[in-house]
Amino acid sequence: MSWTLYFVVLALLLGFIVMRRAGQVPIKKAKELIRQGGMIIDVRTSTEYMTKHLSQSVNVPVDEIDMVIPGRVKDRNRIILLHCQSGMRSKTAKEKLERQGYTQVYNLGSYERAFKIVTGRSL
Repeated sequence: MSWTLYFVVLALLLGFIVMRRAGQVPIKKAKELIRQGGMIIDVRTSTEYMTKHLSQSVNVPVDEIDMVIPGRVKDRNRIILLHCQSGMRSKTAKEKLERQGYTQVYNLGSYERAFKIVTGRSL
């Protein structure tokens, strides 16, 4: 195999990692937003949530977020921190809420990353 193939695979892998992290709130800022009373929302399915979840979080699946949150969170400037299993669904949920006028919505990323941010420990 040529070195070119290895470089292409490496570049694709790095690109995937960068795209996955794109749009996620920095850890230091996330901790500050939590201290300020940010609402943590787990956008995974209820089955995933029941398996394991952050005690500080509420479960609103991504498919329901744009219907449920306006009824629960009237203040569109409220700090909302979203997470899911990998960070992709929370990114989608963030976009949905921003389209509805929520101004302080942040993507924590994966459950593992959110756990580290909230507890200061690794899984």
